[in-house]
Amino acid sequence: MPKELVVIGLLALAGFLGGGAYSTWKTVRGLSVALIVLTAVALGGAALWVL
Repeated sequence: MPKELVVIGLLALAGFLGGGAYSTWKTVRGLSVALIVLTAVALGGAALWVL
């Protein structure tokens, strides 16, 4: 699998997780914080994959 596809997939996943965190912030804060952590992990994975 090309390196670029993995990075694009991880960035797309981070976008979905970030959107979920934003939409759940007012109702379920614990889930939202967990989604923010997973967003950071996906972004970090994409950054490390590029290197």
